[in-house]
This record gives sequence, C-alpha cells and structure tokens, in this order.
Amino acid sequence: MICCLNPDCPNPLNPNGKKFCQSCGIPLVSLLRNRFRVIRVLSDEGGFGRTYLSEDIDKLNERCVIKQLAPKFQGTWSQKKAMELFAQEAQRLQELGEHPQIPTLLAYFEQDGCLYLVQQFINGENLLKELQQRKKTYSAREIQAILLDLLPVVKFIHDRNVIHRDIKPENIIRHKSDGRLSLIDFGSSKQFTARVQNKSGTSIGSHGYSPLEQIRDGKALKASDLFGLGATCFHLLTGTSPFQLWMESGYAWVSNWRQYLRSPLNAELDLVIDKLLKKDIQQRYQSADEVLRDLVQKQPLALPPAGKSTATIPVTKASDLSKSYGLVRILILVSALIMLFGFSESWYKNFRRIQTSLSSRLIGHSPSKNNPLVDEAPKITLGKVFLANSLQGHQNSVLSVAISPDGKTIASSGDDRKIKLWNLATGKQISSLNTYSGQVNIVVISPDGKTLVSGSDDSTIKVWNLATGRQIRTLSGHSDSVHALAIAADSQTLVSGSDDNTIKIWDLVTGEQIKTLIGHTFWVRSVAISRDSVILISGSFDKTIKIWNLTKGYSIRTLEGNSQTVTNVAISPDGKTLATASRDRTIKLWNIATGKEIRTLVGHTNTVTAVAFSADGQILASGSRDHTIKLWNIATGEEILTLVAHTNTVTSVAFSPDSKTLVSGSDDNTIKIWRLSE
Repeated sequence: MICCLNPDCPNPLNPNGKKFCQSCGIPLVSLLRNRFRVIRVLSDEGGFGRTYLSEDIDKLNERCVIKQLAPKFQGTWSQKKAMELFAQEAQRLQELGEHPQIPTLLAYFEQDGCLYLVQQFINGENLLKELQQRKKTYSAREIQAILLDLLPVVKFIHDRNVIHRDIKPENIIRHKSDGRLSLIDFGSSKQFTARVQNKSGTSIGSHGYSPLEQIRDGKALKASDLFGLGATCFHLLTGTSPFQLWMESGYAWVSNWRQYLRSPLNAELDLVIDKLLKKDIQQRYQSADEVLRDLVQKQPLALPPAGKSTATIPVTKASDLSKSYGLVRILILVSALIMLFGFSESWYKNFRRIQTSLSSRLIGHSPSKNNPLVDEAPKITLGKVFLANSLQGHQNSVLSVAISPDGKTIASSGDDRKIKLWNLATGKQISSLNTYSGQVNIVVISPDGKTLVSGSDDSTIKVWNLATGRQIRTLSGHSDSVHALAIAADSQTLVSGSDDNTIKIWDLVTGEQIKTLIGHTFWVRSVAISRDSVILISGSFDKTIKIWNLTKGYSIRTLEGNSQTVTNVAISPDGKTLATASRDRTIKLWNIATGKEIRTLVGHTNTVTAVAFSADGQILASGSRDHTIKLWNIATGEEILTLVAHTNTVTSVAFSPDSKTLVSGSDDNTIKIWRLSE
C-alpha cells in the first residue's frame, strides 16, 4: 500500500502501483527523500499535518515515525508558531536523542512545501492507552516504579536546560520488549536559561497536567515538569483525568487529590505525590534530584529493568558480615545510585560488573570471629551449585512459583493473567490456564498434590484440578486483590490474604467461607500455616506480623519489629521458627512460641521480596529487588551463597521436597531452576 501525504485526504491508503491518490487525486510519493516509505497514518496533528508510521529503507526497512508539518495559512500567528515549535522539536531531539529513553532524531527536511521530522519508532503503548486497555488503575508499587524509571530522564533533560512542558500519560510510552518507559513529544519543550527564568512566555501545555504558573503566566521551570509528572501519577492511580477535574474546578482538585484514591497509599508515596502536586511552585519539588532522594531514602531502591544478557551466570560465595563486607555493600549501593543518576543503559551494565567483581573478591573469606551472628552451630557446605534451566513462557513478570509435593511439577503465575504448569525435570511447559481477567498474584499447591489454588487482582480465588488443569470452582468474598494463599497440611483448609486488609478461611473441599479475620490496617500480602495446622502467620503493609490460632480464629500476638512493610513470611518445617521479609532490606527470624526475635539477617541491598525454608529446615532462601537470591544457614544466620542470574526483581522462591532444587520467579519474565547438589 502507498500512503497519500495530503494531510486532508480522507482515505490516504492506496494500492501499490498507483501514481495518484484514489481519494483526493494528489500525486503519490513512494519514498520521502528517496529513503523513507510511509506505511500508514498514526495520528492527525490538528490540521497542521499528520504523523506517519514509516520504514527506513537505508536501515533494512527499520520502522520509524515521520511527523509532517503542512502550513495552510501562510503568515498567520498560528502557522508561524507551529513552524517554530516543529523546528524546536527537531532541535531538542538532536540535543537529547543520545538518551536511550528519548527518541533519536533521524532526519529533518523540507519536501514539496512541507516540513518533515523523522524520529526513532518506540514499539509500545503510551500510558493512557495502557490504562484504558488494562481496565484497572495502577498500584502504588507500579507508580513507584514509573517514577524511578522516568525521574532520571527528566533530570537528564533538565540538566541540559530543557523543560518538556507537556508531561502526561500520552507522552510516555512503555517499550514492549523490556517495559522501559520513554518520554516523547518535545514539540512544546523550551530552552531554560537564567535570563528567561522570570519572563512570561506563551502558555503551552495540557490543562490539568500543566501547573498554574505555566498555564497562567507562560512560565515553565523544572518544578513545572514535576507537576506534570505528579498529575500523570495521579491519573494512573485513580483513573480520573486531571483535565476533566480542571474543566470542572480549575486547580481546586490538587488540594484534595486523595479523595479520588480507591485505596490509601503508603506514607512514603503519599508524601511524594502530594509534594509533586503543590499548587504553589515554591512548595513543590524544585528538581528531579529532590524527588529521587525521597524515593531512594524512604523506600528501597528499585533498579530499572536490564536488557538481556548472554554473560556467564556467576554463583558467588558469600562472605562474613565483617567490616570489609560492609564496605563492599556500601560500594555496591553507591554504584546503584550512580547508575540511577547516570541516565544510560551502560551504567546498569557497569553496575552489574562492579557488583560481580566485588562479590567475587570475597570468595574464600573465612567468618569473622567478631561476627555476632555466627555461633557454634555447624556450617553448611553445599555441593556443586549451578543454574540448571531458565524457563521462558510468561509474557510479563512471573509473580509466583510453587512446586508439587512429588517434586515433578512447577506452577507459575504472572502479569500476563496466566497460570503455567511445567515439568521440573525437563523444563517443558505442560499446560497454560488463562481464565483470569486480572493478573495472577499467587499460586499454591495442596500438600496432597491434587489441587492448585490461585489468587488474582480481580479479587477472586480459583481452585483447579492439578492433574487435568480443569477449574473446579471460583471463591468470591474479598473486595480487593488477593496476594496471599496457604493450604493446611490436611489439604482441606485454605487461608487467603487480600488488599482489603482481611484474612479469610475457607473449606477447600466445599468452597464454603468459614471465617474472616480482621486485625491488619493495611494490605495483607503474605500468609503461612504451620505443619500441625494450629498456627497461622500473616504479614502486612501495616509493618506488623500477626500470629493467629487457626483452628479457633483468634489473634495470639502481634510482632512489631519491622521499620518497613512486611513483604513475605515463612514457617520452618518444625514449626518453631518464623522468617519475615521486609522493605527495610532485612530478614528477621522469630521464635514463634515466644514471639521473640532471634536474629536479623543483613545482606540484600534492596527490598527482600520472598523467603522460603528448605524441606530439611536447614536453609532459608531469600529473593530481592536487588536481583539476587541468597541462601542462609538458619542455625547461625550466616550467608552461604548468593545466586546471580535474574536481571530484575526476584518475586518468588520455592524449594523442592528433597531440598536439592530451588525454583525462582522474577520480573524479568523468567523462571530459573537451581540445583543445590549433584
């Protein structure tokens, strides 16, 4: 097909071989500048031209985007302003296109009385379309990830004295390949200098997303872009358009933005969003650095997704917790911060090299005599530890993994709304279950190996026949996402935890709801049941852990030793020890009978997201947002090994019944199978 370049053509697509457009009669151009083949119209630019999807024949038909400016009313203010902004966008892309999250300028030229700007094609959807397609608002965790991905880009353009002036969901595209966000449309951007800081200019931007000083006075400062970023986060969190609110009541909505939330935010994100949305520019964040510092200080550092790597997978021996190791961990954290503020893909690769290099130098270090966590208990020496397999089948993050009691089957779930069953020995996919309308947050397998249970963002729990993959029933009762599930040893009692702050107990055989436990004041994200089915443990974003009597349904005690939210809990096979993971980057071991803390395990450099005991109770595995898995000696608290292979957050870990295999799921869309002995 040949696309007509007349911006007013009602039907621009024509069959190959035609010399004149069948709709408007204008001569057809097969190649712009003898290089770019226009495929189809992407959008109409308000009468001044169109944006086209095209191919660059000089680059093996690589996709690109062509913006067209077709002046209609020569000499008018609108036409002059449009030409000024068009040239300005080309200039900005020329200056900023070196950043991997900003489109690269490929060409800028005039042909047949029109101006054309050619830029890199970003294969993905903008965040507004993404919000509409997913039919649900974004979680606090997703908003934090968006901020940490975009703020370095905003800092990059501000450091080059450029103000974007139109940050909104439509101008942020998520790459399909790796989930990274790109900032687009620099047509409204302006150069910022000290001389023009206090001068009024042309009011350019989008109502609702642009702050008062920009819309009223034409002033565009760094803090103005940060308001746009805050308004974008508000839109994604609430599903409510700031433009609609502006139409109804101007800027009144920024003073009571919390009333539009569907559930409360954690205190840290609440503070950041509130300061981004301040109506008074003096009360708002003044730089991206300030926002990043608050996010890094008040929540664990979330590293952006890494590209695929073919490097050899290292398995690093852990050192003791001596001062030298403390210094190394500080260096690693500093490297991460440098990466965060460095604004290029190369920084991440450098960070991984630094981390691996520093960690490898610790091999062979003996435990420190002054290490208070190491007692006289015997050391654990593993045989050959290696990555046996990496399973790829989920289109998005793998959120949960579970292993059947016979050690033959892996169940996994993820952002792609699917549950997958795998053969543990071969790594082959057995089946895929996809009847959910929301992402599947958690999967568990009953101790008798007959039943698979899953919890989803659609607030439901589904019960499946593991052998046949047939759905048995759907359990409805929660009013928000289900993130936590546990099944008692008799395979007849199911416990679920939800973002509605409640825990529910179910008869797994009949599907009947037995009881609702109320006590947590925030999301319940993890539950665990002791092997004797007497004790239930729950962990919550309210920073507490609750110990319950499962059979009678009452609270025994509340543990409050965490400075941050509790992300995961696990009970040792003998029922005596509780392990809890937290956003404070630590793991705590507790005596369940007394409620006393035994020790704190320190080693991860980011949120600890998952913990699991080996079947023999000797080893604890932990997964983290620092992309690593650590193995710990339960008796001594000593770190045994660090497993490095994932390129994003490790979301789930599970041991096989013989304790010889560990399975991990990750936001890098993979499941990895580790052999801990020959």
